[in-house]
Amino acid sequence: MICSGRRAPRFAALLVVPVLLVGSALAGCSAEAQAGVAEGTVDVMASFYPLQFVAEQVGGDRVTVRSLTPPGAEPHDVDLSPAQVSRLDRADLVVYLSGFQAAVDDAVALTSPDHVVDAAQDTTLLTSAQEHTQQDASGDPLADEHDRSALDPHFWLDPTRMPPLVQDVADALSQIDPAGAAQYAANAASLTTRFEDLDAAYTDGLTTCRTRTFVTSHAAFGYLAGRYGLQQVGISGIDPEAEPSPARLAAVEKIVRHEDISTIFFESLVSPKVAETLASDLGITAAVLDPIEGLADRSDDYFSIADRNLDSLRTALECS
Repeated sequence: MICSGRRAPRFAALLVVPVLLVGSALAGCSAEAQAGVAEGTVDVMASFYPLQFVAEQVGGDRVTVRSLTPPGAEPHDVDLSPAQVSRLDRADLVVYLSGFQAAVDDAVALTSPDHVVDAAQDTTLLTSAQEHTQQDASGDPLADEHDRSALDPHFWLDPTRMPPLVQDVADALSQIDPAGAAQYAANAASLTTRFEDLDAAYTDGLTTCRTRTFVTSHAAFGYLAGRYGLQQVGISGIDPEAEPSPARLAAVEKIVRHEDISTIFFESLVSPKVAETLASDLGITAAVLDPIEGLADRSDDYFSIADRNLDSLRTALECS
């Protein structure tokens, strides 16, 4: 059974979980309606918020974009329900970042959607070791405790890395919906200009600062630091769930005192306990620096959070 021109799921025969067998008359069209896909729009599935945001901005009112990562959830270790895998297979376009969310990688491989944008093909992902080489030629005394071979997925925090993804999404949507090609191109150009303006604001705002070192609860800001000549010190590594050792906490404390750092940053989607406790022990401030992995407040978007991040960095680094 095919609803509104959508193909029947290719992967149903491969799965033994009954709820995934969506070929029945009751499961097909009703599932699509309940999923909230507006009739006549391109159905886009994005793996987590920054990719969802790009698809929404480029697609405008011609698309319905849903995220595989629930609002307010931390995306690193997301699990997919059978219903989500079913929707992934039925989507007109899937936008994801390979190597970031294992469950999404597995689902994409299983379902083989007709149109896929892999953000990893639109940028060069760096390892922790490469980031430290770029940011600190003298060597970071904290780097060795992290897995320095692990790829850092957080490329979206460098706005100059976003336009290739924007263009890739526009091209994919134009293939699926040729009638909307002009609108997608115009939206992509407008969004690219906003990323360029954001980069200019960060460049200007972070040019003259008392210190260029900032401490974060996890090392999500390597691309941002590399772009603007800053030094990131992560209490935990790229994985936000990794527990720092006592030796690492002592090393962070030493850097805070040596660099006269005034603020330890934590993020909105992960427990702030370690960062707040360390800041309290050192008699300094704990504040939010958001890696924009998801929205804690739906009134926000990528740019409003990025603007607040810039204000927070300028305050913490004492920029003029």
